[in-house]
Amino acid sequence: MIIGHKKQQEFFKKIVEAENIPHALLFTGNEKLGKKKIAFKLVSSIFKENIFQHPDFSLVAPKEKQIQINQIRDINWRLSLKPVKAPLLSVVIDQAHSMTKGAQNCFLKTLEEPKSKSLIILITEYPKFLLPTIISRCQMVKFYPVANSEIKNYLRVKKIKQEQINEITQICLGRPGVAVDFFKNPEKLEERQEKIEKLVKIMKSPINLRFQYAKELSENNDLKETLSIWLSYFRKNLISRSDTFLMSKTREILHSIQRTIFLLSTTNINTRLALEVLMMEF
Repeated sequence: MIIGHKKQQEFFKKIVEAENIPHALLFTGNEKLGKKKIAFKLVSSIFKENIFQHPDFSLVAPKEKQIQINQIRDINWRLSLKPVKAPLLSVVIDQAHSMTKGAQNCFLKTLEEPKSKSLIILITEYPKFLLPTIISRCQMVKFYPVANSEIKNYLRVKKIKQEQINEITQICLGRPGVAVDFFKNPEKLEERQEKIEKLVKIMKSPINLRFQYAKELSENNDLKETLSIWLSYFRKNLISRSDTFLMSKTREILHSIQRTIFLLSTTNINTRLALEVLMMEF
């Protein structure tokens, strides 16, 4: 089930029915909006069968934060072949902004002069990290936060309690993927509260304990999720504050967390160092 994005889905339905499918699409928008899920649905509607394990479909994702040139060379080779079963070849490049400059330049020729009939879908939160020449060769499709009413409807269908529906919707900020995560993993609400309590405690701690916590966080696999929880906590605080100084300080912290998430997502910055700098903002 896809939550929201009706205009985009209607557009894709029309181009598939008309057999007027662009060679390359660029999906842009925040994380957890459902871009990848819709990309898979689009390819499936063309193939008319399950795309996973399909010989004419490929998915590319970063390895250690980057998509390397050898991954793109492999995709270029795959896109030079003829389809085995499907009407065209298709590749989805997730987090396309993580392609190295060499990888992007290597991909330009395929985007410009495809050897076979194909559909390439690039997915990114940060299109400005792509070469202008890559963007110019793609038809951009923008995705926006989904209305709270649609997320609430999804949660009601899943028989979630009303008080939890209100809480989850507030946390989601229009991102359906977050609502799906909470439905599939109900314990995440409790874990979220524990992380907020830990954050409140660490904000009152001396700098050496904050740095120790930064070390612990840098070794965890769920760091990005933790930072997202911090973002939602401070956003909620910002709305409820009336003191001008406190509002200004909260905004500064929000910007610092966003900058840290951005750096961790797009660069090979030292994770522990980035978190230590963030801890000094609290």
